[in-house]
Amino acid sequence: MSDESTSSAPAAPAAEAPARVPRWRHRPFIEIIAVAMLSVTAILTAWCGFQAAKWSGERAIAFAEASAARVEAGDADNEAREARVVDLIIYAEWVTANAEGQTALADKIETRFTPELKVAFDAWQAGDEVAPGPFAMDEYVPPGTERSAERTAYAEARFADAVEDTERGDNYSLLTVLFALVLFLTAMAQRDIHHFAAWMMLGLAGLIALGGFVVLLTFPARF
Repeated sequence: MSDESTSSAPAAPAAEAPARVPRWRHRPFIEIIAVAMLSVTAILTAWCGFQAAKWSGERAIAFAEASAARVEAGDADNEAREARVVDLIIYAEWVTANAEGQTALADKIETRFTPELKVAFDAWQAGDEVAPGPFAMDEYVPPGTERSAERTAYAEARFADAVEDTERGDNYSLLTVLFALVLFLTAMAQRDIHHFAAWMMLGLAGLIALGGFVVLLTFPARF
């Protein structure tokens, strides 16, 4: 045989490897936007947590002050009750002496009136004793009455503040949950999913974040 006949058949050209198709052209933009949203949302979430803790502290202080004020109001009210009892006993002696015609004794008893009873007694006599007695007069204010009213009002105000602080802390906590949802959607958009679904998640996350930020601007803050 000739060399030409014995030579092997020409080898078939090697198949070229298909060019690698880019993952998809939307990925770089999605990654950049996602990182930016994650960063901003993480800051907002931390801020909401900080504010929730601050308002929780304000609530605890307000409740403590309200409780202390109620105790003080109770003590002042007991003082007023005791003063009223003493004045009632002295006044009863004056009524008895006056009814028995013991004018000198009645005058002596009158000198033992407390300043609060004396003011109300004079106003009662000046009004021709029309009222049931000096204790029914507005002028009669036993010691402790005003302080009891003042501390009671303060306690109610601080209790209302505590309730309001609780609501504010709860509002910040709800925003924390809302921003956590934004973080979840943004993280899911970075997964290897179709670009349309990724854009939809980023768009929804952006709307939620924007709405939460607008609401956040309306909340009072503590530093």
